[in-house]
Amino acid sequence: MLYHFLVPLTRTVKVFNLFNYITFRAAGAFVTSLLVAFILGPAIVRRLQAMSVHQVVREGTPDSHQGKQNTPTMGGLIIAAATVVPTLLWTRLDNRYVSLALAVMVWMGAIGFLDDYLKLRQRRQGEKNRGLVERYKLAGQVTIGVALGWYLWRNPISALPGASTTLPFFKYVLLVPGAMWLAWLYVPFVTFVLTGVSNAVNLTDGLDGLAAGLTAIAALTFAVFAYVIGRVDTSTYLELFYLRGAGELTVFCAAIVGACLGFLWFNTHPAQVFMGDTGSLALGGALGAIAILLKSEFLLLLIGGVFVAETMSVIIQRGVFKFRRRRYGLEYAQTHRVFRRAPLHHHFELRGWPETQVVVRFWIVGILFATLALSTLKLR
Repeated sequence: MLYHFLVPLTRTVKVFNLFNYITFRAAGAFVTSLLVAFILGPAIVRRLQAMSVHQVVREGTPDSHQGKQNTPTMGGLIIAAATVVPTLLWTRLDNRYVSLALAVMVWMGAIGFLDDYLKLRQRRQGEKNRGLVERYKLAGQVTIGVALGWYLWRNPISALPGASTTLPFFKYVLLVPGAMWLAWLYVPFVTFVLTGVSNAVNLTDGLDGLAAGLTAIAALTFAVFAYVIGRVDTSTYLELFYLRGAGELTVFCAAIVGACLGFLWFNTHPAQVFMGDTGSLALGGALGAIAILLKSEFLLLLIGGVFVAETMSVIIQRGVFKFRRRRYGLEYAQTHRVFRRAPLHHHFELRGWPETQVVVRFWIVGILFATLALSTLKLR
């Protein structure tokens, strides 16, 4: 918005020329998102506390989490406000990359908000806290995935084919369906990525500050890739495909980083508020959309390595449990688990790691994965 208002005035006020630079607007979005989180955060936390929007502590969770049942959830509203407002202020509103990424984030956040709201209403009515029925939640995620995949396939937003993706560590390698009639496979591929990432962030959101910190690391890494891919000179030098207009995603990523860090002010241990599904699904949807729009879906496996590990721990735990229960019986399956508890962060808690130690160590691993992802810019 500021770009459209101020850049035309550059001829008379030279300083407004700064708004032509993505780096300047990204910095502005980052600072604005922090300020929005700091200003709105306390009011949102007080409101959630007054509404008794408390966290539901799942059965089997470590005893150290029992005191969190009175901590309000739905703090993802802070993240949403601190991302959407700066994005609208500092990005070019005519950029389809940003419009699509923001639309996915808002849609996913709305699904998470509905889930959190239903849990609150069910709790007040004395019902079991089921929230949104799982198949309906999945249907909402699949719907936006299909819509995004179909749109990108039929309306490419770059010079590259809509139904295509790239591989890390390989220069100028573009994966495109071998025949036109196979191009529709891109739609379920996008749906799988978007659904998988949103659920992965949701699974990781189990400790104070864990998901917010890891998302900030991932978004900052994607900001670098968006900036590089969106410039002719840097993309040519690093032998990457140039995506015209993709640089605007740098501003969107900067807003996410600021929103996550601002939310950490209230979410660091001991947390005053949890993000809930409102925040985790929105952040997961945003990361998935950014990866898809930058045609870097496989790079997401590196940037979000901790999210992948958390998700795999749940899949392995459930798969092995079902197999052993079928073959050896329920008692054997319950006493012979792969992990003490899934997702992975609870496993390390039950091994004796303090919560803060698990969070910081997972952040460190997340930084290592991000560094590995950044190395692909040169290792090609």
